Amino acid sequence: MSKLSEQVLKEGYARLRPEQAQDRLGLPAAWLAEWAQSWDRLETDGFMADGGRYRRRRLANFTALPGLPGHRRGLHRPHFQAEVHNTLNGGVDRWFAPVEDAVACHPATAGLLTMGREVADALRPGARFFVEMHQFRVEAAPGAPGLPTPEGVHHDGVDCVLIAMIARANLRGGETVVTDAERRELDRFTLNGLLDLAVMDDRRVMHGVSPVEPEDPSRSSCRDVLVLTWKAC
Repeated sequence: MSKLSEQVLKEGYARLRPEQAQDRLGLPAAWLAEWAQSWDRLETDGFMADGGRYRRRRLANFTALPGLPGHRRGLHRPHFQAEVHNTLNGGVDRWFAPVEDAVACHPATAGLLTMGREVADALRPGARFFVEMHQFRVEAAPGAPGLPTPEGVHHDGVDCVLIAMIARANLRGGETVVTDAERRELDRFTLNGLLDLAVMDDRRVMHGVSPVEPEDPSRSSCRDVLVLTWKAC
């Protein structure tokens, strides 16, 4: 069992700094840079019940079968969360643009899927998993902060969550908080740098991210993140 899995089993969550995660993937910097550029091609999230237009995203899904390595991409489908897990946007099918094929099968995506799968398998041995891949960009402007988690501190309603920072540009805020199921704070940190990431046992802990705003109001700003989830099915 990996040290990452052991820590999640023990504490409910774990964090890997950029150099640790990049070392684990073992990919050339140019490959990671090319992969990260795909966040420039996300489409506006039109399902924000607060009327906000500050979030862009793409979505893909995969299946992970017990005893078989890798993840098999599924047919494109909507994202759904129950209202108990997302009080703002839950309870409806949300159709987002699909993750580009070259991004879904990129070695960086495959490596992060493998990393998270190790933890998911440790949390739910022998389970079959439905896996979702979310590319997010949250934008902020003067007087119009971006909300990475507009629903607040929450469970995602899955078994395992991997959250990886891709890029922060001209931002203040965006602090991640991790709590137990009773909302008692366990940790807080700001993901910063390519592949600064956290992995969580979603049944055991909750998470949320504070609003972001431009550091320099004369320049554009954004927070790019990858979220991968595994749910036993």
